Amino acid sequence: MSRATPAVQAGAAPVEGAAPALELLVHGVGGTTPQAMLDDPRTVRVTGDDTAAIYRRAEDVDAEAHPERHRGRPVPEAYVWCNLTSGNSARALWLLLLPFMVVNLAHWMRPPATRPLWAIRLYGALVRLVALSLTVLLVAAACEVALDLTAWQCGGSAGCSSSRDWLGFASVAHHGWWSQPGRRLALAALAPAGLTALLWYLSNRTWSAYESQQPLNADPAAGPGVAEGPAFGRPGFWYGRRLVARLRAAHTAAGFLTAAMGVTAAAARYDRAATSALFETLGLLLESTLAISGVVVVWVVCRRGRTESHLDQQLDRAVTTWLPASSLALLALAMLYAGWDRADWVSSGTLPGDRAFGFLTFAQGVLVVALAAVARYLRRTAPGERTALCGLGGPAVAMLACALGGVMTGGVAQRVGDWLDRGATPGMNRRVFEGPPPLLSWQASVIPVLLVLLVPVVLFFAVRTWRTARADAPRVMADYPTERPDSARTRQIAAARAMAGLTDRTPLFVGIVSGASLLLGAAALSGAWWTSEVPGRAAAGGPSPIACAADTAQSLGSWCTGFGFILFVTWGRRAYKDAAARRTIGILWDVGTFWPRAAHPFAPPCYAERAVPDLAWRMNTWTERTGGRLVISGHSQGSVLAAAAVWQLPARTRRRVALLTYGCPVERLYGRWFPTYFGPAPLHDLHQGVHCWRNLWRATDPIGGPVLAGDDVDRGPLLDPLAYGRTAKHPLPAPILGHSDYQADPDFAHERALLLAELASGVPNQRADQGSSGRSSG
Repeated sequence: MSRATPAVQAGAAPVEGAAPALELLVHGVGGTTPQAMLDDPRTVRVTGDDTAAIYRRAEDVDAEAHPERHRGRPVPEAYVWCNLTSGNSARALWLLLLPFMVVNLAHWMRPPATRPLWAIRLYGALVRLVALSLTVLLVAAACEVALDLTAWQCGGSAGCSSSRDWLGFASVAHHGWWSQPGRRLALAALAPAGLTALLWYLSNRTWSAYESQQPLNADPAAGPGVAEGPAFGRPGFWYGRRLVARLRAAHTAAGFLTAAMGVTAAAARYDRAATSALFETLGLLLESTLAISGVVVVWVVCRRGRTESHLDQQLDRAVTTWLPASSLALLALAMLYAGWDRADWVSSGTLPGDRAFGFLTFAQGVLVVALAAVARYLRRTAPGERTALCGLGGPAVAMLACALGGVMTGGVAQRVGDWLDRGATPGMNRRVFEGPPPLLSWQASVIPVLLVLLVPVVLFFAVRTWRTARADAPRVMADYPTERPDSARTRQIAAARAMAGLTDRTPLFVGIVSGASLLLGAAALSGAWWTSEVPGRAAAGGPSPIACAADTAQSLGSWCTGFGFILFVTWGRRAYKDAAARRTIGILWDVGTFWPRAAHPFAPPCYAERAVPDLAWRMNTWTERTGGRLVISGHSQGSVLAAAAVWQLPARTRRRVALLTYGCPVERLYGRWFPTYFGPAPLHDLHQGVHCWRNLWRATDPIGGPVLAGDDVDRGPLLDPLAYGRTAKHPLPAPILGHSDYQADPDFAHERALLLAELASGVPNQRADQGSSGRSSG
């Protein structure tokens, strides 16, 4: 390969024709193959591994050594990153981490304010506390299934345990060593402890594989001042090792402590009613120690947030090592304490941890309301025009994460209870034992109510979309003035444009679902308290219409919860075996795991912490070595990765790089939901920092849109379809492309050529009158 001249290495503009040109292609959600991206069956991996790599055509491997072969056109390269999210079958298991991923998004939805610092820090601390409550909720559900339903209730019932061979050794009917309730609980505590250990292992393993990449700004040659400007340009933005390690230790400790408290509370309740002062004192000491340890965990979670201004590679060894180890030791002590010989102890009723679910639900509601108050305050200090839900996007998404966690954990508990209590109605009228806590049944009862409330909302959006399509019909014909009108074709194009506009109404839908979930959750909590604390009211005077309606809603909700749980497991099993289904689920991770794990360490790993350094290193090293021109071309989510990578480049490299985006959600989705990072100010900074930028978009695209109003960046809306009817060039009906196949549009090659020409001249082309070949509609 040719080497750059000293002048080029120092940052001078390359002379036209003296250096090669490169087009770095970055695909979008769902993934693709390098053969499809490069339109050639013969491709060669230039650099990278099986997870993410850069490919070229076989004939272009040594293109830098023979620039005459590519005179007038760039050398195409393809960066393939889809295996980061939808690679092997283990990715299907990430479905279990969906609530963790959603709450992590809430951290990044903070309104765009730089002052006051206390409010910004409080916002982050509240989101981390909500995330911690989800971990406790997950482990508490495992405790409910293993400790309460299986070991305590079913193991304590001769009819339930004797009918199951795998539980027969612990049955009270056999009077064996394991038949004592404390020993059954100690053994069952291995299940939530194992779940916690598994989450710790996955978090640590995925960090090593995905997020341990050194960012480009870690290089001392990057120069001073890299911490200034937008957040994406800071050295530590894509390297949150210290915070993730602290949160991983805290959440692991919280899981062990939850399991320990579930075991200790049952034994301590028995000891307080017995005559042994020694065991009563031991139980009190152990419960107090667990409570103090829980306070320490909360303090660790609230104490420190992200460090982005510099590359922080330190680890808080006292936290990351001793906190999980001490919590595991307390769990072992709790198991030993509960397993001590108590010959007269008999399990009956339910464990005393039933109220834990009510406390968790109440705490989550309080945290979400407090988060909304802080977000609203930050929004008033720095109002923005295109902020989702007036700055309340983060609290709304946090509420959805809590609702997802409640439905998933409640579904697991009810399904296991129904399986153990054979023949009973799901969640209702159990004959063998008490079953899950009442709150889980009441939470199930709000699901039919929520579905009923969403019916008019969906109808409203459907009617509005239909009316928008009708109103847009004249504008469709205005874009094709020489074509003969065809009412069916016009309705088809107008409907595609109207359906694409539904994306802009997503915040309203999310706000309605989130608000309804908060109110219905409060109603479920009140109903569970009403049932457990004052059961006599339901029986006084016979069954009332309200009680009958509640029973009906609980029955329907239990069936809905059970059906949803089965559907969830079936979907995960299909994705585990089917690569196509796994790619479909991978689209969800493409959108949700772009952001680093800043709130929940057990969320699916952030692929951008691998992809962004990959792209930044490739652009920087290639331009430094060759002095050539580079166009980074990103589609859909690939355009977000491309923009983030350009932000990481040193200034001398950005002067040689052009940015071409198409189907780009940077402003339409990310700018509204994540205004601090993709708002107008950061995007203007990117426009000023990069040599030149073009963005192509269509009115039929539900994802992409314009990025900077009033600047010489956007080209569109492009005509879609390319031809209204049958023409000599398009003898068959042209398809409506929407979000796909932007490269098939002639404007793509035209704009790419203009970008290369601007790079070669060294002066950005500010022509506003050339347009996009005169083909853009509108």
